[in-house]
Amino acid sequence: MRMRPRALDEVVGQQHLLGPGTPIRQLVDRDVPMSLVLWGPPGTGKTTLATVVSHVTARRFVEVSAVSDGVKRVRAEIDLARRELGMTGRQTVLFVDEVHRFNKAQQDALLPAVENRWVSFIGATTENPFFSVISPLLSRSLLLTLEPLGEDDLREVVRRALADERGLGGRTGLEPAAEDHLIRLAGGDARRTLTYLEAAALVADDGAAIDVDVLEKAVDRAAVRYDREGDQHYDVISAFIKSIRGSDVDAALHYLARMIEAGEDPRFIARRLIVHASEDIGMADPTALQAATAAAQAVEFVGLPEARINLAQAVIHLSLAPKSNAVIMAVDAAIADVKKGDAGAVPGHLRDAHYKGAAKIGHGQGYEYAHDHPGGVVRQQYAPDAVHGREYYRPTRHGAEARFSEVLSRIRSVLRGGSGPKDT
Repeated sequence: MRMRPRALDEVVGQQHLLGPGTPIRQLVDRDVPMSLVLWGPPGTGKTTLATVVSHVTARRFVEVSAVSDGVKRVRAEIDLARRELGMTGRQTVLFVDEVHRFNKAQQDALLPAVENRWVSFIGATTENPFFSVISPLLSRSLLLTLEPLGEDDLREVVRRALADERGLGGRTGLEPAAEDHLIRLAGGDARRTLTYLEAAALVADDGAAIDVDVLEKAVDRAAVRYDREGDQHYDVISAFIKSIRGSDVDAALHYLARMIEAGEDPRFIARRLIVHASEDIGMADPTALQAATAAAQAVEFVGLPEARINLAQAVIHLSLAPKSNAVIMAVDAAIADVKKGDAGAVPGHLRDAHYKGAAKIGHGQGYEYAHDHPGGVVRQQYAPDAVHGREYYRPTRHGAEARFSEVLSRIRSVLRGGSGPKDT
């Protein structure tokens, strides 16, 4: 709280929202009633922006927590704001922290104040507002999305806290290795950064610089040797994927924990899981891709630390799933043929026949509509002559792919002149 910025120019990060000509700058400079919804992870400056807006515009600032306050408090503050506006002309900023925790009826109570501009409403949420904020309130508010603070931003926060009299006032220093560890632990959260720094300053000897040992003791978190730009980054993610491929769920969870604790970007982990789901599992368990994609969405919607559970669920699913690399082998084999020139013309009966004159040049003639035949499969040539009869997809007998192997065998038999598949 002591280090909270007092002006927009003191706010660290979020320059996409605070630069010249941005909506929030214009709203502040014009000093008009406003309604904002601030969406972003914890510690990115939502409360800070709300407080600064009220200070720089000389507005009365009221903070309501959706966790501890209800409709009665909200209505009381709105009534007070109306009287203040009518008697003195002074506007009120009504800041509702964690507005997503208000139910529909509670959010409805805000609408008259927003509609009539009795207050300047600012709502903060860590959850997707399109799901957690009612449409009438969202449509009357300007949505601003805050991003996790980058390493440079967090280093600036630390530098200010060490030097500013509102912070540590130069009474202690911070060794470079300890600063790196602090930034990793922060995970883009400025509030967490300052909390950990303050705790370390209390543990450190008077006048002594904070080193890694002191920081570890203060926050009870060991420094994980991990460089996101160096060998550890590539070695750990490689071991992570190879452990999943090898079905060693325990080793995979170890490497997941190691990356999370070291401050690895959870979106990077989620992207690797999505790739792995098709590259090493594929049709042996088609739900693996769904699980990996769902985990990636959870990372975006929820963020760490909660999203660690979603990532772990996906890791367990993928580790225990039957494995097959048939999908990547198939697409790479097809790409290799195209690269070496095995393409050829599209067969005439498959060419577009939806334009005038197509029939005159033979386009579409002889095409067999699959739905008119038993089992929805009919013998005809689909591939160009250059690759006709080439078999790219070679399913394994692992997991669900065994069933697809049988289906594919029957389909290929029909396409090449055998008996048709039986209707099921």
